[in-house]
Amino acid sequence: MPAPIPEPAAQPRPAPPATVLGYSPFALDPDARHFGLTTSSMRLRGGTVVVRHGRRTTSQTATILLHGAAGSWTTWTPLLQAAHATERDLPDLIIPDLPGWGDSPLPADEASLTVESMAETVAEVARALGYERWNVVGHSMGGFIALQLAASETRATASVGLVSATSFSIQDSVRHPIRHFFVLPAFTTLLLTMRILRLGGSASRSLITALARLNLLRGLVAPLFRRPGIIDGAVVAAIGTELRPAGFVLAAVRAGAYDATRRWAQIVCPVRAVHGDDDVFVTAADDAKLREVVPQCVISTIAGAGHFGQIERPLQVLLRLEFAAPLPVDPATT
Repeated sequence: MPAPIPEPAAQPRPAPPATVLGYSPFALDPDARHFGLTTSSMRLRGGTVVVRHGRRTTSQTATILLHGAAGSWTTWTPLLQAAHATERDLPDLIIPDLPGWGDSPLPADEASLTVESMAETVAEVARALGYERWNVVGHSMGGFIALQLAASETRATASVGLVSATSFSIQDSVRHPIRHFFVLPAFTTLLLTMRILRLGGSASRSLITALARLNLLRGLVAPLFRRPGIIDGAVVAAIGTELRPAGFVLAAVRAGAYDATRRWAQIVCPVRAVHGDDDVFVTAADDAKLREVVPQCVISTIAGAGHFGQIERPLQVLLRLEFAAPLPVDPATT
C-alpha cells in the first residue's frame, strides 16, 4: 500500500476568476492539498514513485495525468485550477512524478528505464490505488508514454488525451540530429545543450542555478511558449528545477529507440490530441502520420499557445479533450 507523505495544512484556495480565462492565467501551485490530493510514495517493481491522487468515487476508472520531460506533477496544476474556476469536478485523479523527475528518483538500474517500463509503472500505480481502467492524458514525453500505455493495456485504457505529445519528428531528430536539424531546430539545439551539460555532472546543476539567479532561464525556455515574457516566474523556476540533463538525454535516447509506428498501431481506444499553433516540438507531418497510424485519433490546434498548452491555455485544453461541455469564450480576453 502507498505510504502517505505528511502534507502541510491546507491553505484557503483563491476565489475562482471569471469562466473565461486568458493566456497563462495561473501560476504553478506545489501544494497538493489545495486540490484535495493526497501525496503517496509507492514502492513498485520499477522503483519508488511519488504520486498525487484525488478523491475516490465509486468509479473504477481513473484519470491519469502524465507530465513531460523537465516537468513534474505541478505542470498540471493550471489545468486543475481552470477546472476549479469553471466548477468542473475532476475526481479519481492520479498524477505521478515519473521515474527520474519531480520527487521520484531514477531507478538504480537506468538501463531498465524504457518507454515500455515507464508505461508499466503507470499501470502499476493505478492498480495499486484500486483502479481497473483509466483515461490517460500525457503532455510531451508523457504523451509518448500514454500512447504506449494504450497500446500495451488495450482493455484497461478507456481513452487517451495528448497535449503537445512528442512523436515522430522528435524521434527523427534524436536518430539523425544533423540531417533533421531544420525540422525541429529548437529541440535539436536543446538536446545538444543537455548532452553538453550532462558531461559536467553535478557542475551542470550549479550552472542552471546560476542562470536562474541571473534571470536568464526565461530566455532558455522562451521557445517553448507563445508569449514567454508574461509567463509567471514560478513556471520558469519549476522548469529550471526539473531541467535535469542526464534525465533529458536518457528520455530522448529511449524515445529514439522506440518503434512508435508498430506499437501505436495496436491502440483501439479513442485518442484526442491537441497542441499549440506555435508548438516548436510538433509538426504538421507529425499530425498526418499520427492519424495514419492511429486512425481514430482526432487532432486539433489551440490558437495562441506553444508547447505547454495546459499552462498557456488550460481551459481550452479542458474543452478540447472533452472533459466537459464547451463554454463560450470571449475572444477579447484571449
